[in-house]
Amino acid sequence: MVEPRERIVEAASRILARHGREALTTRAVATAAKVQAPTIYRLFGDKRGLLDAVVAHGIAVYTHSKANHAPIADPVEDLRTGFDQHIEFGLANPAVYALMSDPSLHLTAAKAGAQYLEQRIHRIALAGRLRVSEARAVELVHAVGLGTVLALLERPAAERDLGLGLAIDARDALVAAITTNASAPKANKVHTAAIALRAGLADLTELSPRERDLLDEWLARIAKRR
Repeated sequence: MVEPRERIVEAASRILARHGREALTTRAVATAAKVQAPTIYRLFGDKRGLLDAVVAHGIAVYTHSKANHAPIADPVEDLRTGFDQHIEFGLANPAVYALMSDPSLHLTAAKAGAQYLEQRIHRIALAGRLRVSEARAVELVHAVGLGTVLALLERPAAERDLGLGLAIDARDALVAAITTNASAPKANKVHTAAIALRAGLADLTELSPRERDLLDEWLARIAKRR
């Protein structure tokens, strides 16, 4: 037997996908899930709690379909794959993506996605392949990914596949802007080495917290050099 919480989330997800956010009322969800409205408030607290659960459900369904993909050792290639998956998810789940992208909602599920991006960027930094700071790289990936999805969603559904070249160009330009390769000029290697060392500062237990803070300040100044 399906638990009430699961029924409610699935019903809300169907309503969102078919009719949009405006149709996602407590009464409509309760009717579709065959529960009383107070049950929704008891399980989710408020409507934002329900929206958070719907977004988490959408992400879980999508990531489950990708679970058989082998891990990618190259962190830069892993970022490429992650960007492509981000675009694919946004186009396949426009209503859920709109909720994730709404900064006024502060959804926990959306924050989890941001943390996953930060982990991917951190791997690139540790490998000495990051051309900019981790914070700037995260901002750029988020901005380009969001902008690309929204630009493609503006097209008629039948034309979106024709626009995927835009996503590829955006991805390649982004990766070129924030990463470097092993054959980078010496000056760039010093720059990326500083970024890599900053990424691993937490593991330098030989240094005191004060020493790590001082080293971080020095490395940050080196990392800003172009």
